[in-house]
Amino acid sequence: MNLITVDKLLTTTRSVRKRLDFSRPVEREIVEECLEIAIQAPTGSNAQGWHFMVVTDEDKRAKIGELYRDSFYIYAQSERETKMARGKGGQDEQQSIRVVNSAVYLANHMGEVPLMIMPCIHGRVESLGPMAQASLYGSILPATWSLMLALRARGLGSAWTTLHLRYEKAIAELLGIPDHVTQAALLPVAYFSGKDFKPANRIPAQELTSWNSWEKG
Repeated sequence: MNLITVDKLLTTTRSVRKRLDFSRPVEREIVEECLEIAIQAPTGSNAQGWHFMVVTDEDKRAKIGELYRDSFYIYAQSERETKMARGKGGQDEQQSIRVVNSAVYLANHMGEVPLMIMPCIHGRVESLGPMAQASLYGSILPATWSLMLALRARGLGSAWTTLHLRYEKAIAELLGIPDHVTQAALLPVAYFSGKDFKPANRIPAQELTSWNSWEKG
């Protein structure tokens, strides 16, 4: 397998929503290969408290898809009301429309993806301070991003989503996830249609960077 270069991988790993191929199965051995790569990521105190919940069961995927869709439309309504209250934002309007359209599409089709992965971490943060919260999430987020990059290198698309967490307890019961485990995200995984992705339009890093003091000189 000819994997793409590191720089291209890092600049073209998009959130894939509308280009997910729902009809093509995802091979278990490829997912397992990507997970082996993912667990080489840094982890706080080398605790390795991560756990990856892979969902291929049709009925469970459909139920998670329903909950995700319900959560999305609750979120979308509240977000619409917030934007109306504060007026038009600074984001490029056409880009914003594309993102919204793709998010709606995924919400309506989440249950159709051939495979879902929920990165989890042992522990809860509800009663912890900022340092402990950052430490816990800092032990699962790098591994999850490594997973998404490994998938992308093998022609598989994914998207970082968290809206299912509105119904975290219901999903935990559905999948038998213990109470002491935190679900960090929900990744829909599928082969993507089309040949490739391009780098996205971003605000230049120079405009988002401060050296030695937050205030820019």
